[in-house]
Amino acid sequence: MALQFWKPGTVAPGSSLDRATEAEGHVLQSAPLTAAGGIQAQRERLPIFKHQLPQYLYESGWAAQGHVIACTQPRRVAATSVATRVAQEVGTLLGDEVGYTIRFEDVSDKERTRIKYMTDGMLFRETMRDPLLSKYSVIMIDEAHERSIYTDLLLGILKKVRRKRPALRLIVSSATLDATSFHEYFTTGEGCTQQDAVIISLEGRMFPVEVAYLKEPCSDYVMEAVRIVWEIHLRQGPGDVLVFLTGREEIDRCISEIAERIPTLPKGSLGLQPLPLYAGLTTDAQLAVFQPAEKMSRKVVVSTNIAEASVTIDGIKFVVDCGFVKIRTYNAKTTLSRLTVVPTSRASATQRAGRAGRTSPGICFRLYPESAFNDRSIMPTTTPPEIVRTDLTMPILQLKALGIDDLVKFEWVTNPPAEGVLRALEALIGAGMVGDDGRLTLVGEKVAEWPVEVNIARALFSSKEYKCSEEMLTIAAMVSVQDVFVIPEGGSAGALAELERRKFTAEEGDHLTLLNAYNAFIRYGSSLSWCRQHALNFRALSRAVSIRSQLKKYMQRFGLTPLQSCEGDAQRLRRCIVAGFWKNAARFVESEGTFRGVRGEGVLYIHPSSVMFTRKPRTGWVIFHEMEETKKTHIRIITEIEPDWLLEYGHKYVDKRTGQ
Repeated sequence: MALQFWKPGTVAPGSSLDRATEAEGHVLQSAPLTAAGGIQAQRERLPIFKHQLPQYLYESGWAAQGHVIACTQPRRVAATSVATRVAQEVGTLLGDEVGYTIRFEDVSDKERTRIKYMTDGMLFRETMRDPLLSKYSVIMIDEAHERSIYTDLLLGILKKVRRKRPALRLIVSSATLDATSFHEYFTTGEGCTQQDAVIISLEGRMFPVEVAYLKEPCSDYVMEAVRIVWEIHLRQGPGDVLVFLTGREEIDRCISEIAERIPTLPKGSLGLQPLPLYAGLTTDAQLAVFQPAEKMSRKVVVSTNIAEASVTIDGIKFVVDCGFVKIRTYNAKTTLSRLTVVPTSRASATQRAGRAGRTSPGICFRLYPESAFNDRSIMPTTTPPEIVRTDLTMPILQLKALGIDDLVKFEWVTNPPAEGVLRALEALIGAGMVGDDGRLTLVGEKVAEWPVEVNIARALFSSKEYKCSEEMLTIAAMVSVQDVFVIPEGGSAGALAELERRKFTAEEGDHLTLLNAYNAFIRYGSSLSWCRQHALNFRALSRAVSIRSQLKKYMQRFGLTPLQSCEGDAQRLRRCIVAGFWKNAARFVESEGTFRGVRGEGVLYIHPSSVMFTRKPRTGWVIFHEMEETKKTHIRIITEIEPDWLLEYGHKYVDKRTGQ
């Protein structure tokens, strides 16, 4: 919907809307934007899209006197794509007046940037350096309905900041936000009044979307999605297609299946241009989906739920919804996170269907029966906030770094589970990051500032002791990117790619294999052609180089230099990895050919992408980086270890209540 201003600071009643826009839903505004005379459209009756609100605030003088207007997004692809679009509309180079900041990437100028898009996690991290966020005059929290962990934490911090800086203006926006509950949150509590926030509902027009369901559930929704895409292409009129799947592997498989069928297209028909969209892609690869389809072609974007609300891709007329989503869940008893594929919520399904009606009437094909959509025991109304299903170790460490030691008094948007908070505190105390008095230790203060998860930060701090900081720094960068090896499924291409990977394979496992790949990439010129020759992902490796460079600055800042090499001593390096990931240990069960986690995770399987997939560990023990649950529970990025090494750390973390 378009928000039209009839006069400064007011919405024109009954405005006619020429097209559907991105601004539908609710905007919660903290106090009227009157200090600079309201939002003044330069031309009468000019429609304002949601992504343009910071742009109009800028034109109205809210970035005067060196101030910056911030707009946060829960996903980095949204931050980069919206910043690119707004920079074009403002008529400036990206990184000049309009810029963005995401993890490991800052395209902005400290002096010149006035509109800054960023992930909510990056703005939250800024509060550690500037608790009052003094350079910002307006902060817009977009897509708040997604309720990411850092959206919730940021809202709690901003509520505190406004008590100290009442001139700061907040805008909380979303298409499906429960505006009433957020309004109550910002108008209740110490020092709050009903005048502190106002709800603006933006009602507009969506083009009609026809929804089609399967009569019966399908056994393989990836192949069903391919079939539907093919039917759309051969039988439907113009318009691009957006397919929702759960993750990279499914997306790659879908694109591969579509690509294999392209040569069989009837003569004279439109071409097909399949494109992936998921968080692990480089910025350039993500932005490619926003370009118009090639001449005489139909674009097929195969995406995770990134495309559900965070971004809008022009030209989409057909949506294919698999009905599932991959979310991270946390088991407080085992203190382990896992990626789990679950049915989407009904709100998400509605959002996905709406992508087909942005610029013209469209069709949404749901790959599940209508009875499943209507059954709340199968598809819940909304997705639970991330704060109730995530590991709270790093968020609590960061809150304590901000001086918030009494977690009970922190104004949570949704209260986190008590068990999760307790386990996080136990882990932080055991790791020496929080003292028995509940306050941060010196190490905890340092770790809180690292832009990596606690396990990796802990291993990096231990690398000085084990004299392997050069190698650990590289491994930390490599596990922060995805899909280093490009290995197609099956066929001769897959077999050849696997042979290339063996050139880098270390018998100890994946961490050292990634280290070998990085070192070879640097040694042989960091070239695209060399990567293609050896089945490596040039973009992923290039990003790893950048991440390593930035992590090195943190090593220098916290006195972990000079960097030292283990000089090929793999045992020293693996012991350092154990220092960070001791919780993620698993032992091999000979009789079953599977693994069992030491914290009671049940039966675990090696992920097929691991170099350990067809190997039995000599010692019978491994450390894994992460867990992923689909039909089986897989462990990824694995290294063989000696069980005795765990004793150096495990005794610190005995659960006093259970003795385990």
